[in-house]
Amino acid sequence: MDTLHLLAQGILTAASPLNLLYGFLGVLLGTLVGVLPGLGPAGAIALLLPLALHAPPLAYLIMLFGITYGAQYGGSTTSILVNIPGEASSVITCIDGHAMARQGRAGPALGIAAFGSFIGGTLAIFGVAYLAPALAEFGLHFGPPEYAGLMLFGLTALVYLAHGPMDKALLMALFGSLLASVGLDPVTGQQRFTFDILVLRDGVGLTPVVIGLFGVSEVLVNLRARAGEVFQKTIERLLPTLQDWKDSALPITRGTILGFFLGAIPGLNVVVATFAAYAVEKKISRHPERFGRGAIEGVAAPETANNAASCSGWIPLLSLGLPTGSVTSLIFGALLIHGLAPGPLFIKNSPEIFWGVLGSMIIGNVLLIILNLPLIGLWIKVLRVPYFFLFPLILLFGIIGAYTTSGNTGDVVIMIIFGVVGYLMKRFAYEPTPMVLGLVIGPLLETAIRRSMIMSKGHIGIFFQRPIAAFFMGAALLMLLSPLLARRRLGHEIIEKLGEQ
Repeated sequence: MDTLHLLAQGILTAASPLNLLYGFLGVLLGTLVGVLPGLGPAGAIALLLPLALHAPPLAYLIMLFGITYGAQYGGSTTSILVNIPGEASSVITCIDGHAMARQGRAGPALGIAAFGSFIGGTLAIFGVAYLAPALAEFGLHFGPPEYAGLMLFGLTALVYLAHGPMDKALLMALFGSLLASVGLDPVTGQQRFTFDILVLRDGVGLTPVVIGLFGVSEVLVNLRARAGEVFQKTIERLLPTLQDWKDSALPITRGTILGFFLGAIPGLNVVVATFAAYAVEKKISRHPERFGRGAIEGVAAPETANNAASCSGWIPLLSLGLPTGSVTSLIFGALLIHGLAPGPLFIKNSPEIFWGVLGSMIIGNVLLIILNLPLIGLWIKVLRVPYFFLFPLILLFGIIGAYTTSGNTGDVVIMIIFGVVGYLMKRFAYEPTPMVLGLVIGPLLETAIRRSMIMSKGHIGIFFQRPIAAFFMGAALLMLLSPLLARRRLGHEIIEKLGEQ
């Protein structure tokens, strides 16, 4: 009851006119940042850091936090409409979200994404209020071996649940991991696979790769079709039907729980939570063949998970003082500018800031629903534009997104190259999703493995001596070996039948 009282006080504090104005500006900027691919919340927050010297501490933090979870809302819009992820966490939404748009169901896809994000984000805030100390303590049990096991398990699970043959998915995951190794070695600082090309010294950027794989390749595929045949379906509804809600209720629940707990683990990316939520839904579905062809569960679960993970991802920063990424590092700096020290004593020493920020998140989620739902009708009108006029805008959108990531024209070239690669992958039935996850997880997995080997002085047994790491490693190996075991069992059955004959 004490927690609810403190949270209610935080909501009242966040609802003051000044804080409400800053919160509205934050979620509005966040939505715009999410819709525009390549910008990202980190860039927006970096531009606003000088404001920290003049704005009130709580109001300023409310705006920064609003940008971060607002971007998760906006990121799904272009993913569903034109197959270009606005945010990295919206990559998985492209698969079923865009397929729904092509079937004339862009409205329900956008609607369930907005409602799922609202539900996941709001419930995660209550989880943060009640479970922040316990989850922070649990996160401390994750060392490099546990991180390595968890990420290897996540990558293997996606390969195991891929639409096509497992060997093709595994090849794509390995290719993505190889791309992740391009650039400077994180330990020695030496160049790897750069071929003395300047743009590759910083590695292969995620944004230009996903824009090319999903957006540019989609344009190339559609240009092979006759103009006007790309979106022939009539868009009949703007919001999900009752059946859509029945199909999405459990995925939203599971996405909230999974996203919340994965987001609270220090060092994990929100992208991991979205991929995990999608993989779980496909695994337990009675009709897994629907995934990739417009299953609304494939939109509801990851979109819910990304907002839940985005909210619970503040637990390591606020409870432990551990910034786990570029966005949290920037907000960590903003807190220090105002003389606030995140860590175990933050809640005790600055309760008005902590509970005010949590209260602003609840208000912010309501504001985002009010902002996003009326825009659904406007967004789906984009699909009625003849494709002959639409595809140049999609390409321009992609070029702007790729360029603004780092201000480097080399990223535009990378986007075009992977657009062609994505087109060829679609022609020969190779899934891009395992490749993207390999690119995202690759650097984290490499760092975790190398740190583990340093800890154990080169003994690989460290991954099987610690219970949590051993569990994830065992599950990953079991999934990798399961096709071989299935073939062996099938071979024995065939031999037995031949022997009976």
